[in-house]
Amino acid sequence: MRKALDIQPGTQTDAPQGLTLYGIKNCDTVRKARNWLEAHDVAYIFHDYKLAGVTRQKLEDWVAQVGWEKLLNKAGTTFRKLPDADRADLTEKKAVALMLAHPTLIKRPVLEMPQGLLVGFKPDVYAQALG
Repeated sequence: MRKALDIQPGTQTDAPQGLTLYGIKNCDTVRKARNWLEAHDVAYIFHDYKLAGVTRQKLEDWVAQVGWEKLLNKAGTTFRKLPDADRADLTEKKAVALMLAHPTLIKRPVLEMPQGLLVGFKPDVYAQALG
């Protein structure tokens, strides 16, 4: 079984197959995705964006690929605890700013692959994408 390369703040590395899993280490869904990848012997880099952060450019790239609506986690407690003014009249620009300020608002995990992004974790979708 392969072990993931964990990204610490201030480091940047490329995964052997170009796979980087973004998320939060203590998230159950991220844990399931990591377990799936390791059980299927898929090499990847893990980037904990709660610890290491995420850049505006990275978020904007993701939004361009999948849309801010898919990337913004409105179901979590972080979103529900935001002031009403922050939750109202959401736009792409406002959503990106909120996700930068509160990385836990980013739906997780985000699997970055050469062929695109997968947002969230579903074993069948991972199996289809990673064969």
